[in-house]
Amino acid sequence: MRERKASGPARRAREFEAFVTGAGGRLLHAATLLTGEAPDDNPRARRLLTLALAHTYACWDRLRGEDPYDCARQYLATRFAHGAWHEYGGFARPRPHPRNALAALTPRERLILVLRLYEGVAEEQVAALLGLPTERVHAICDRATATVLHPPRRPPPAVVRAKAAPS
Repeated sequence: MRERKASGPARRAREFEAFVTGAGGRLLHAATLLTGEAPDDNPRARRLLTLALAHTYACWDRLRGEDPYDCARQYLATRFAHGAWHEYGGFARPRPHPRNALAALTPRERLILVLRLYEGVAEEQVAALLGLPTERVHAICDRATATVLHPPRRPPPAVVRAKAAPS
């Protein structure tokens, strides 16, 4: 009987390790897109991923047939949304890294775009997750997609002319 109880935690650990091996990279990429950090310098994304994986591990035995990736992704998204709300006083525009493909978007636009296009989550599910009407999610996703595909033009750099030396 003792052997059976001992094998439960070991089995759980092996299953979770296999899950992290398979899904960790994709979840980290999604977190990096959300935070707007550079792919090789993403401490906020790594923290989000760590929290999401810790939450998923804590819920592992209660998942009972549910997709653990879904659980981790949902926690990642809600944690990002709450963090953006508290850190920036809403979905304001922090300064993401220019090497991030979604740098021109607000955190809300990044969240919706990542969930819809990168993760393939249905509009209805995104709307329910964020507490928004489906039409609003659709409009934000369209606007974010247009911004990514056709970024706003930046003003040309100012030309500084040297003064001529007095003769």
